[in-house]
Amino acid sequence: MARQDLFVGNVVLVSVDIQGHPDAMPGTAGIPHMGGYHDLVANAERLVAAARAHGVPVVFFQEVHRASGLDIGRETDGAEDMHCVEGDRATGLWPTLTPRAGEPHIVKRRYSCFIGTELDIVLRGYRAQTLVLMGGLTDVCVHYTFADAHQRDYHVRVVEDAVAGSSRPAHDAALAAMEYLQSGARRTTQEIVDAFAALGTTPPATGDAADAQPSPLGVPA
Repeated sequence: MARQDLFVGNVVLVSVDIQGHPDAMPGTAGIPHMGGYHDLVANAERLVAAARAHGVPVVFFQEVHRASGLDIGRETDGAEDMHCVEGDRATGLWPTLTPRAGEPHIVKRRYSCFIGTELDIVLRGYRAQTLVLMGGLTDVCVHYTFADAHQRDYHVRVVEDAVAGSSRPAHDAALAAMEYLQSGARRTTQEIVDAFAALGTTPPATGDAADAQPSPLGVPA
């Protein structure tokens, strides 16, 4: 089986639910966590800075649920308690990882970034072919987003030192499962930062400027 190039076509960095605050850490708000969150944040900060410096679009996701539980669905049937409740400090995006003007910020109600959101539309606007995923949880929202992107024919890379899982075994198993789907999917922060730098500083193609570029799904603009 062939190992794909690191990037194929246009690239988008997707920040998956990097939420919380130094005074309201993940793992204290209804979701188990393996720890190491500050390392994840530090690497995510490097990735976002490199993406912005070299014209790679960044899309920020935030999981949010109503306090009534109206939209929580089956998410509390397993190990998780009520989590990501709107208004809670731990639900906000991490203070150093928030969108700038013009960068998409998408709220989701389910684990996958594709379910019930405008992500597909945004990615078509960017003419994206490769998605780079960072955030959490590795074995839940990151894994489900990876699988849904894979089934939509995107090339997907997961930054293994910029994601964290519900536990170390679950984290490791999820990374192995993603690598199973796409050989070469697992990458490091340094690999991605270097690859972003190699792209130069061309602004991301959107709208009319992208008309000459192929859509990964064969859908016209």
